[in-house]
Amino acid sequence: MLLLNDSELRSFSEFSFERRFDERGAIRWMQLHWSKSFLFCALYAALVFAGRHYMKPRPRMNLRLPLVFWSLSLAVFSIVGAVRTGSYMFHVLSSSGFRRSICDQSFYNGPVSKFWAYAFVLSKAPELGDTAFVVLRKQKLLFLHWYHHITVLLYSWFSYKDMVAGGGWFMTMNYAVHALMYSYYAARAAGLQMPRPLAALITSAQIGQMLMGLLVSALVFGWMPQGDCPSRLDNVVWAALMYLSYLLLFSNFFYQTYLRRGAKTKSQ
Repeated sequence: MLLLNDSELRSFSEFSFERRFDERGAIRWMQLHWSKSFLFCALYAALVFAGRHYMKPRPRMNLRLPLVFWSLSLAVFSIVGAVRTGSYMFHVLSSSGFRRSICDQSFYNGPVSKFWAYAFVLSKAPELGDTAFVVLRKQKLLFLHWYHHITVLLYSWFSYKDMVAGGGWFMTMNYAVHALMYSYYAARAAGLQMPRPLAALITSAQIGQMLMGLLVSALVFGWMPQGDCPSRLDNVVWAALMYLSYLLLFSNFFYQTYLRRGAKTKSQ
């Protein structure tokens, strides 16, 4: 097991709430209660499809101001999370190399990163609220949308309790992509005209995240037998299947939205 030493951990500048955070208690809680994520997902799915049925004969809601507030809140959270976890990952990469950045478990209990790792996994529950705006505004509900929300919540809670290798990469990448994505959503909801290439850039970043997730999963699988990259076979398998399905779905979305539709527009 690879862990940063005390002198390396003390090199980070911490906020008081990050320093006081009890990661051991958080991990114990998740070990006892992670299965409740299935309840959240079942309730989410029921409310989503019941909500669509309820809204079918009713006019769409505007919800512009609540959507601005919602997206802006998640954007700020994701930006701060990306900066704080990114600083940790950059430190490990620059001081100890790529392998250690994947296999090191100190992401779960180090200063700065320990709070944001737990905040990340918990945030996947309230992020389900994204779909409420889709349903109430009667927008098209993609399979990619609700499938992604459900599987990220299940995998995040399942993995955090075991402090599996690769978590630092998974969480930091997601924070960074969400920082860009929710900032874009907030600007759109506020009525700002956003350039179309920016939307394509966000989807491209998501595809890149999935490719990197597959690479990290493959490396963890290859390094596990050596004993210094702690994970479990079932976790690696679920991670690989999850990232592969995301890669296919996001790639198809990119093709249908930006390539095929763009080609049709030019031909008209």
